[in-house]
Amino acid sequence: MFTDPRPLYTRATEQAAALIRTVRPEDLTGPTPCTEYDVRSLLSHIVGGTRRIAVVGEGGDGLAVEPFADGVMDDGWAAVYDEVRVRVLKAWESDERMTGPVRVPWGEVPGHAALSGYVMEIVTHTWDLAEALGHPHGLDPELAEFALATARRVLPDSRPRDEDTPFDTRREAPEGAGAYDQLAAWLGREPLSRA
Repeated sequence: MFTDPRPLYTRATEQAAALIRTVRPEDLTGPTPCTEYDVRSLLSHIVGGTRRIAVVGEGGDGLAVEPFADGVMDDGWAAVYDEVRVRVLKAWESDERMTGPVRVPWGEVPGHAALSGYVMEIVTHTWDLAEALGHPHGLDPELAEFALATARRVLPDSRPRDEDTPFDTRREAPEGAGAYDQLAAWLGREPLSRA
């Protein structure tokens, strides 16, 4: 048995959408915990990755989809993300999609495993964005707990940073860290205040 990731993915994208709506054009050049991304390129990756999992859910080749979105106006990120996240929710409505094999960047896996991986991705990038924006509102800890459990299951405890692993080497989480800080540490991130 598996936990159906669809309700969690829905909540995770609602949380991300609410945060993206707070982004102002002047925020777009600010740093994020993803050291290679500023806010604009992080949003581009969020939209591109969401488009990729929509195509996978629709039965297409997600690997043919660029994991970045180009040509979005500075004030257009919220609308573009809303459009693509709704497309994902529709693409993954079928129960059969949960058990059928799909191809994602890390291999061929059952649909529920693929979508769980994208819950981890959007929850992590939502934390990245919240860090970059100074935490304009709280984040749902249950989503981070699911994402952390997924990360611990699919990403080794000790791993090198390379092209095959889009996350840095695990860091130690501070004592008493909440689920988001534990998730960030597992994926090799540091809050901007400590970076």
